[in-house]
Amino acid sequence: MKLNTLLTVIKPLAVGRPGDPDIKGLAYDSRKIKSGFMFFALHGQNQDGNQFVQDAVTRGAVAVVSDQAAPVSHGPAIIIRVSDPRQAMAELAAAFYYNPSASLQVVGITGTNGKTTTAFMLRDIFTGAGRRTGLIGTVAYEIGDRTIPASRTTPESVDLQDMLAQMVHVGCQSAVIEVSSHALIQKRVGGIDFDVAVFTNLTHDHLDYHVTKENYFQAKALLFRSLSRCRKKPVAVVNLDDPYGRELVRDVPLEADLITYATGQEAAVRAINLQITSAGSVFDVRSPWGEARVKLKLLGHYNVSNALSALAAAGGVGVPLAHAAQVVSQMIAVPGRLEEISIEGGFQVFVDYAHTEDALHNVLSTLRAITPGKLIVVFGCGGNRDRKKRPLMGAMATRLADYVLLTSDNPRKENPIEIIAQIRAGCKHSDNVEVVEDRHEAIVCALSLAETGDVVLIAGKGHENYQEFANTVIPFDDRQVVRECLGISHA
Repeated sequence: MKLNTLLTVIKPLAVGRPGDPDIKGLAYDSRKIKSGFMFFALHGQNQDGNQFVQDAVTRGAVAVVSDQAAPVSHGPAIIIRVSDPRQAMAELAAAFYYNPSASLQVVGITGTNGKTTTAFMLRDIFTGAGRRTGLIGTVAYEIGDRTIPASRTTPESVDLQDMLAQMVHVGCQSAVIEVSSHALIQKRVGGIDFDVAVFTNLTHDHLDYHVTKENYFQAKALLFRSLSRCRKKPVAVVNLDDPYGRELVRDVPLEADLITYATGQEAAVRAINLQITSAGSVFDVRSPWGEARVKLKLLGHYNVSNALSALAAAGGVGVPLAHAAQVVSQMIAVPGRLEEISIEGGFQVFVDYAHTEDALHNVLSTLRAITPGKLIVVFGCGGNRDRKKRPLMGAMATRLADYVLLTSDNPRKENPIEIIAQIRAGCKHSDNVEVVEDRHEAIVCALSLAETGDVVLIAGKGHENYQEFANTVIPFDDRQVVRECLGISHA
């Protein structure tokens, strides 16, 4: 695509010199630049992309998008100065890939918890309705028959638009995207036309980045504010059981058709006659499209809410309620989301991604209801992330579990023992808390403590198959560690 054609979608402050080279690709990492590429000089948390302009030009960049007039000696490259390189990158990426979201039915899901489960439900609902569906989220990126392990919940806009274009190329009709608050602040989903935006909930998390919970909420609200710029007629799906969902409906102008859902509030889509058991939940869904019975195999009240969000989103784009209800009733598990590791008799073991106070509360409360014996939990907190939630999670664990093993999560550049000490500061009763820094040893210890009737929860990492330290990433999968410890083969 010619440079001048691309530039019609933005309003640059200045273009360094005349020229109309053919743009053959886009990159924000100078190491990925090839001849004829456009380079985006982004301001990162630790580095400034303007420091790598010379490297990008040396590697063949013919155009550079920056908020600086001339970041360095740029040789033959044309410098395009903009006020916001990230916004420009999102809009240019959409144009470069011929606006793939216009050819897809796109659902964006945001919220602290529940994004992944809702996304998997919607993927299965759409697929079962005959719509080939792509998925972009925390666990994986699914494009046609290809599954790519996810490096982050929501990719950068260049990568995201590329994936959407690939989905169009392989015949996808729908795309389900988990949209993180970081992605919204960093404008990674700019240039995407959403058919549906879903808000699941908002609880304490990511305050290392957003500082306050109100800032965190306003970041989530950006997805819904963006609907006013969509060329489609979008739908907003909002959880009224969550106070921030009610605030979203009350205070944020929604230029979209609103579909609310709830279990404890009056809402457009509502669960009635709800019965929660040790085998799941049974309830009737009352909606604008009629009623249906759901027999949910996924445990916990919070999964009822996840199911309602998926049913509301599906109904909003015309999927029959009876079909959607049947699909969610058939779901057995979502990777790393209260995933049970099958063992012979004795005790039960679950692995879950819970890494916030609210998520830990939901999972432990759910397991407490089905545990005749002791409830044992193994967890830690990620390094270089929200520190304020650490003692809160410690308090929640000691309140709901009989025995707590504090261990490492992904310590990154922090000292694991210091992270654990911050978690333990919230543990009011130390007689049921043990510190085992090595995560493998902590899991072994938990399994050795378990007896018939007990339940072991290994929380925090869920589907992840790695552990991240300061300068290294090692293979590590909680599920595989359990299987190896118990001598279980994984079919």
